[in-house]
Amino acid sequence: MSRRGTAEKRTAKSDPIFRNRLVNMVVNRILKDRKKSLAYQILYRAVKKIQQKTETNPLLVLRQAIRRVTPNIGVKTRHNKKGSTRKVPNEIGSKQGRALAIRWLLEASQKRPGRNMAFKLSSELVDAAKGSGGAIRKKEATHRMAEANRALAHFR
Repeated sequence: MSRRGTAEKRTAKSDPIFRNRLVNMVVNRILKDRKKSLAYQILYRAVKKIQQKTETNPLLVLRQAIRRVTPNIGVKTRHNKKGSTRKVPNEIGSKQGRALAIRWLLEASQKRPGRNMAFKLSSELVDAAKGSGGAIRKKEATHRMAEANRALAHFR
C-alpha cells in the first residue's frame, strides 16, 4: 500500500478507428512482442471478415461474444492446514469477468485450425456470439466446476 495516497484510476483508451474501449482491450490482449500495429491489423481484418460473414455491425458481434463468454462465477484454489487443496467457488466481478472472457476468446481462437489469426479470431467471435465455440465451452466448464464444489462455498 502506498503511503503517498491512492493511485488514480486510469481509464482504458479507445482505438483510433472505432473509438471503442473494448476494441482496445482486445488489441492489448492480442499484443505480442510490443507489436501493437500488428495486433491492430489482426483485429481489424477479423472485424472485416465478421462484417462479410454476418452482414451486421461487427462491434455488436464482438460485444455479444464477450457478453456470452463472461463468467458469473469461478473457482479459487484454497489450501487448508492439513495440506489438501480445495477449489472454492467465488463470484467474479464485471471487470475481471470481461478480462477472462477476452482471454478465453483469444486462447480458443489460437487453438483453432485455420489460415491466420484474423480468420480464426473472426470465426471464434461469430461462434461465441451464436453460443458455441471453445470459449463458451471453457465458460461452461468453469460453471460446472463451481457448481460441483458448491458445498465448499463456506470456505470463502
